[in-house]
Amino acid sequence: MNAVADTAIFLGKFLYYFLESLVFKIIPKGKKDVSGETVLITGAGSGLGRLLAMHFASHGANLVLWDINQEGNLETCRLAKEKGDVKVFAYKCDCSNRKEVYRVADQVREEVGDVTILINNAGIVTGKSFLDIPDHMVEKSFLVNAISHFWTCKAFLPAMIRANHGHLVCISSVAGLVGINGLSDYSSTKFAAFGFAESLFLELTMIRKTNIKSTIVCPYFIKTGMFEGCTTKYPLLLPLLEQEYVARKVFNAILEDQVYLLLPKFAYFALFLKQIISPKMMIALGEYLGVDTCMNSFTGRKEAEDLQTEAERKEQ
Repeated sequence: MNAVADTAIFLGKFLYYFLESLVFKIIPKGKKDVSGETVLITGAGSGLGRLLAMHFASHGANLVLWDINQEGNLETCRLAKEKGDVKVFAYKCDCSNRKEVYRVADQVREEVGDVTILINNAGIVTGKSFLDIPDHMVEKSFLVNAISHFWTCKAFLPAMIRANHGHLVCISSVAGLVGINGLSDYSSTKFAAFGFAESLFLELTMIRKTNIKSTIVCPYFIKTGMFEGCTTKYPLLLPLLEQEYVARKVFNAILEDQVYLLLPKFAYFALFLKQIISPKMMIALGEYLGVDTCMNSFTGRKEAEDLQTEAERKEQ
């Protein structure tokens, strides 16, 4: 009898949520007001992090900017203050260093207050084939791209839980859903970031902290310099994404409390195909789209080279 009742309840919920999702496809959700919210963005010194800061500042949110590049972070701070009458705080923080994350988090709570929107955006990429990646850069990639999310969430989530109010944003990647040739370390870290964010979303739902929202973002390569030199075979299907386009989409997804955001839309179809076709068919699709060669001309951002050089020097 319990199985029958459980099945009936499940089918009822499933149908209700299906119809609800259809309605929201036709009638977009209302957007929440973020004015007065305190938004912490890691990797705010350039690229997507900087553009997200501009969007939030324009909508009256107070900003806490973290980046290991203090010069770039201060520039973001200056630009954000020009967008409106908002408070902006810039902190130098190496997100790969757990003790530093906790130390700077304590400083933020003391000087700014509780963070209500946390955007884990900081990331690095080596762009090397598996056997050419130095061990310390594998570790660094995991620390920055995935493990730092544990530290930032541990630092700021407790206050969100007490208030039952907040928003966690994970900037993962399409490479966190599908393995990509030449990105073994990066894909692994983004799979980890996606898994952590999704698991935490479910955990918060189970303890009925439903006013703490989650948004998990999986874009294809963004033209931020981080993936400088990457190519795409068919831009209409799998384009290299413009920074402002991604920032606008991410910002709107946060305002609409959207849980998953994949960019471009073709990624939804490709991910669905991955689940139903054979591995050989998947490889053939990847070759057709040029995913197998997209990293061949990768050069990356100069800061990444500097980071690698610094890590190598410390290891000696």
